[in-house]
Amino acid sequence: MAFLSVLLLGIAFGVGSLPLGHWLLSRMGVNPRVNSAYNLGVENVLRRVGPGLATASATLDFAKGFLAVLMSSSLGSPKLCVLAALAAYLGHLNPPRFLYGDMPPRGRGNLVLLGVLAGLSVAGGVSLWLTVLPVVVYAGALGFWGYISGATLLGLLAFTALVALSPLGIPAKLAALGLLVAAAWRFKENLGRILDGTEPRFGEDVPVAGKRADEVVTAFMIHPMTLENFWQSRRFSWMKPLVERGVLSERSVRQMAENLRPMKVGELHGIRTVEGKDIRCYLLSSPLLPDVFRDQPELATRRAIEGARLAQELGAEVFGLGAFWSVVGNKGVDVQAAVPDITITNGGAYTSGTIKAAIPGILEHFQQTGRDLRQATAGIVGANGVVAFGIARTIAPQVGKVILIGRDMERLERSAATLRRAARETEIVTTTSYDSLREADLIFSATSDPNPVIFPQHVKPGAWIFDEGRPADVAESVLEVPGVRVIPGGVVRPPGGMTSNIDLQFGEGAVPACLAETLIIAATGEHGRKSLGPQTLTENINFFVEEADRLGFQVVD
Repeated sequence: MAFLSVLLLGIAFGVGSLPLGHWLLSRMGVNPRVNSAYNLGVENVLRRVGPGLATASATLDFAKGFLAVLMSSSLGSPKLCVLAALAAYLGHLNPPRFLYGDMPPRGRGNLVLLGVLAGLSVAGGVSLWLTVLPVVVYAGALGFWGYISGATLLGLLAFTALVALSPLGIPAKLAALGLLVAAAWRFKENLGRILDGTEPRFGEDVPVAGKRADEVVTAFMIHPMTLENFWQSRRFSWMKPLVERGVLSERSVRQMAENLRPMKVGELHGIRTVEGKDIRCYLLSSPLLPDVFRDQPELATRRAIEGARLAQELGAEVFGLGAFWSVVGNKGVDVQAAVPDITITNGGAYTSGTIKAAIPGILEHFQQTGRDLRQATAGIVGANGVVAFGIARTIAPQVGKVILIGRDMERLERSAATLRRAARETEIVTTTSYDSLREADLIFSATSDPNPVIFPQHVKPGAWIFDEGRPADVAESVLEVPGVRVIPGGVVRPPGGMTSNIDLQFGEGAVPACLAETLIIAATGEHGRKSLGPQTLTENINFFVEEADRLGFQVVD
């Protein structure tokens, strides 16, 4: 008897794990992960695959749960039927890898749950009210609240409570509790989105790439710059008082963050080009802090690839890498190779374009203060990088002296040789010491350092600083130096009046240029203009500057 019971439970798990709906959709040329109700909602699945195919796939999932319980009922044991219900659901959520490969589907399994409840009611020897009442609770919660995941958990909570009050025995009670725990684990991301206010409600029109001609969908990868930024997401804000009181250590929070897969934490609303095209942008995050990108580049690259896959599943057609994400995986090249079906960009072209557009205005305003550019000294911090060297090439012919600061003297000297040929009347100096900035009237900084590199001792009174670094290269204490002006670089205001539930740290209604590039690619459909790798084509820089102006994007200066 015991052997037969274990065998039936194994068969129930196997039946639950059968990828029937997955196989059906795949044979019809549909990617089940991209069209999964877990990401888009039932209504969007119906729109994407059609009612016939969606109904057939749902019926197969329902049949798996029903059949698993039906077979177990042959022994006439209600508690075994409840255990079989759990086995079938676990099989659906965690199928053997050989059935799907490395990318199993991420469906909620609600149809399997409905199937096992029907099986318990019809053949499982369980009273009708015990299986019907949870469905009534689910329907009521869905109608009142609108969240499918939340309604499912409330329905399962009702089922667990009813089984606990029934005479079914301890194994059945534990199996019912197991169903609730398994569903809660599967829905943890949906619950996080509910807390963050980013989970779509039942009936809400979720944007999907290519669904509407007047709407495009993008996604952008962000990360916290400091532990304080980590608390912005409401799903993590409860940890803040625990850390402040010493109940949780900062180290434990950091370790937890390193183990979290990318998640949807926000959305940009209200972006609308002058042509009338709406741009929806999901904000995704794997909350790695800046030092992790330096110390664990392989982990950062893996998370970026996971973020690109999530963006694709959410219906985005372009995925942007922001802040330190922009340098992982050979500046996005490896991420694009791993996820070829979505356009990846590191935003370098438009970032360079915003700098190119801003520098003439900065130099003009500088001269309006009565200072002579030809007598001025300019310091270039991070001159080993592409962006900073581009700045140096622009300003070298216009000033009396340029100080190139970087970490690699050999590369600096090669850059200096290029500048000396282009600007023969300008003195070009190379150094690795920040102390030399004390003689600079103008400072342009563009490093990828996670911490400030320019401090008060490096800056003379009255200096102007153009800070392109993200996070900022200039320490806040520099503002205490008399007459110093700090100008943030690479900041853009999208058209239409943008709002966001996440503070991107660029001011109200503003975004970094790398994010703006993501939006522009989607709005224009020019996916071949994406920025990948260390090289940035001049023609692409000019393209983004021109298209941004045409679409209504404004550089903040």
